[in-house]
Amino acid sequence: MILQCLVSLFDRLQSDPKIYDGTQAAVAPPGYSSQKIIFEVVIEPDGSLHAIQKVYTSADKKDKFRQMIVPGTGKSSGSGINPNFLWDRPDYMLGYSADKEKLDRAIRSFESFRERHLAAEKAVPSPEFHAICQFLRKWSPESISDEHKALLGLAVGGLCVFRARGADHFVHEAGPVKDYWETQSPGGEADAARGMCLVTGVPDSPLARLHEPKIKGVRGAQSAGSLLVSFNNKAFDSYGHEQSYNSPVGQRAAFAYCTALNYLLRQGSRQKLQVADTTVTFWTESPSDAEDMLAALFEQPYFENQRGEEDAGAARQSPSEDLALKIRLRTALGKIARGQYPGELGSPDTAFYVLGLAPNNARIVVRFWREGSLGELVDHVGQHIRDLSILGRDGIEAPSVRRILAETAREEKDIPPLLSGALMRAVLEGTPYPIALFQAVLRRTRADHTINAPRAATLKATLNRASRRKQNPLTREVSMSLDTTRPEPSYHLGRLFAALEKAQEDALPGLNDTIKDRYFGAAMSTPASVFPRLIRLNQHHLGKLERGWRVNAERRIQDIASRLDGFPTRMGLTDQGLFAIGYYHQRQELFKRKDDDKSTGDASAATDESPVSDA
Repeated sequence: MILQCLVSLFDRLQSDPKIYDGTQAAVAPPGYSSQKIIFEVVIEPDGSLHAIQKVYTSADKKDKFRQMIVPGTGKSSGSGINPNFLWDRPDYMLGYSADKEKLDRAIRSFESFRERHLAAEKAVPSPEFHAICQFLRKWSPESISDEHKALLGLAVGGLCVFRARGADHFVHEAGPVKDYWETQSPGGEADAARGMCLVTGVPDSPLARLHEPKIKGVRGAQSAGSLLVSFNNKAFDSYGHEQSYNSPVGQRAAFAYCTALNYLLRQGSRQKLQVADTTVTFWTESPSDAEDMLAALFEQPYFENQRGEEDAGAARQSPSEDLALKIRLRTALGKIARGQYPGELGSPDTAFYVLGLAPNNARIVVRFWREGSLGELVDHVGQHIRDLSILGRDGIEAPSVRRILAETAREEKDIPPLLSGALMRAVLEGTPYPIALFQAVLRRTRADHTINAPRAATLKATLNRASRRKQNPLTREVSMSLDTTRPEPSYHLGRLFAALEKAQEDALPGLNDTIKDRYFGAAMSTPASVFPRLIRLNQHHLGKLERGWRVNAERRIQDIASRLDGFPTRMGLTDQGLFAIGYYHQRQELFKRKDDDKSTGDASAATDESPVSDA
């Protein structure tokens, strides 16, 4: 099903004039490929060399190459000496290599390149092509100048094309040359095996021995490209078939799905995002604004109190496309968070597809695949935002998927490799979040004694979704902010720890290490071993406070302690999560009270709380 959807996308892109113009498109037709060309070899009508120069224009200087549609699909690794038609590396087109150890191979590559083109000279009625053939007959690799060597050395392995002097197009774009190429075998090998294509269902199709062009753009995969479908070991062969004949796909279908996937994964694509080690790409059945916005929906955090007026004013002054997209995204996120369907995404019945890919040596593995409608996607993403919503310093906020995963490990490389796929499936399908996510956040919290908004939101969302499936003993869902009526003692233990820490901060201003830095992990897992000592320390801290501050601190602590009946010896994962959430909620309540006091100008109340640092 994945390949069929990608082939359908290829057909859609081929008919889109905004994407394909026949020369410099990112999506090439069968028999062609899109390549990053750096140099052009300019030839005189008599076949002599006029110049070797950079081909990219001032508009391409940022990338320092020009994306161009050229004949052929490139070379396979290990394919030996295999020249392309009218484009290639300098060792093929000029017999030059900056690596002296590869000069002999460069000479042989040039000879093969020359033989291929001279063999086609009579079949191509083009003066430009004849000039290229004349050049190849007369050219000696030893005659390349030091100036040209220095130029080609700036981009080792850079690709070149031919252009006739005075022409406004490249030789491979000339009409007679294109007509000749179309008579060749644009779909692949002429002597390929034949059979039914599993993608299109067409019988007696020429089957692809290798599925190319190779897939590029998956982070961590080989830079030269990897394969999504391949067989390179006898253990995987079946009924005597070799290589990709074990998975019979027609040459045209193989080219189509590989090309469409490369388009989705191209540099700068808005239809992909990175979630830990998984590269996620998505598309819709028909053109939709959702294709430009879905990546941001998963990467951008949602803040309910940001309405976008400032950005809207800036947009009136700046025509920036990114700024306009940001405003559209914020508007769409607001509607989705409220359970509404943004009309700008198009019809809710439009099919959408999400594909998660990860590297595996020379192959690419599918981490997850999801298909459905845009309406279903919006419903599930909206529920995801609401589940993650929690009160923070900037109002009600929900962290992005990327931020959630970042909170599970010290470095991105340490994020469990299967966790990203499991999390994305939960978001896209509306299923419970993986328990491994809950455990990873708790481990990080115990290790660094930090509970911030993304972590508290993740713990809250995981518990709530599990509660709906009756997978934990919660009597009701955890709220976005402080809930003093919750029945679980573990939640109030977290609140009590926050209140004790606040008393210590007020008594000892400027203290580098608080009780959180020393006892948080133990208090969360084994309260009975820690809280008696913290209570004794608290008496010392209260004695240092002025009378008004001391009374307020005592009242706060006594109110929380009245909801407890002793300290448990050990707490399970659910209770540890509630402890962390209770701590976070209580800290945010202290922030909220201080901010409210400042906004009302109540001087007596302002002395009740002192500023606290973000936990």
